[in-house]
Amino acid sequence: MKYAKGAAAGVCLLLLATAGCKKPADQSEKTGTYTQIDWNTAGTISGTIHLSGKMPAPVQIDMAQDPACNLGPTNFTEQYVGKNGNLQNVFVYVKDGLGTRIYPAPSTPVVIDQKGCRYTPHVVGAMVGQSISFTNSDPTMHNIHMLPTVGGNQTVDISQPPNGGAESRVFSQPELMIPVRCNNHPWMQAFINVVANPFFSVSDADGHFEIKGLPPGTYTVVADHEVLGEQPTTVTVTSKQTASLDFSFAAK
Repeated sequence: MKYAKGAAAGVCLLLLATAGCKKPADQSEKTGTYTQIDWNTAGTISGTIHLSGKMPAPVQIDMAQDPACNLGPTNFTEQYVGKNGNLQNVFVYVKDGLGTRIYPAPSTPVVIDQKGCRYTPHVVGAMVGQSISFTNSDPTMHNIHMLPTVGGNQTVDISQPPNGGAESRVFSQPELMIPVRCNNHPWMQAFINVVANPFFSVSDADGHFEIKGLPPGTYTVVADHEVLGEQPTTVTVTSKQTASLDFSFAAK
C-alpha cells in the first residue's frame, strides 16, 4: 500500500520562535502572532472527488478472533468507498499560497473512536499542535499504534482498556496519511493527516469536500488518498466567492 508523506514544516514556523513573521499588506488582522480569518472577505473551495473506472469491491473483514468485535453487521474494508462513482475518505488541503500567514491550532481535539472494532472516522485531518484524542467505546481491549515517519513526530504504541478514557497525542510536524493500527485487531486501520493551516477537508460519501475561510489568492491544493496517492492542482479564490475544484483518480 502506498502512503504519501507530508510536506516539511514551513520556514515561517521556524522563524516565529526567534523573530516572528512580518505581516503582509493584505493579511487579515492578527491577535498576538496569529492570523485571524477575515470572514468578511474570505472565499471557499468546493468540489468532488471522482473515481474513474470500476470501484474495487470491498473486502469482508473476519472479526471472529474476538467475540466482542463480532456483534454487529458484516464489516468491510474502507480503502474504496463512495457513491455514484465518487470517492470518500480523500484528504484535501491547501499546501501552498498562504505566504507568511500563521494560524492557531484549534483547542478542540480531533476525536477518533474505536467502535465495533473499527476506527471512526477512517481518515481525519488535524493541525500541527492540535490534540488527537482516541476513545474506546468497545467492551474489549484495543491498541493504538501510530506510525509516523517524519522526524519530530513520535511513534505511539499503547493499550486502551474496554470503554476506557481518552488517550490524546499531538504531532509537531506536518505529515500526511500517518497510519494507525491496532495490534490486537489487525484489520483495524485509520489515517491521520497533520498540516500547518486550518484549510483542509475530508471527502464524504458523495465525494464532496469544502474548504472555507480562505483569504483571496491563488493556492496549490492537494488531494491525497491512502492507496491512490496525491494529486496537486492550483485554484484561485476570490473574495466572498466559491471556487469549484474537482479531482479524478483512476481506480487500481
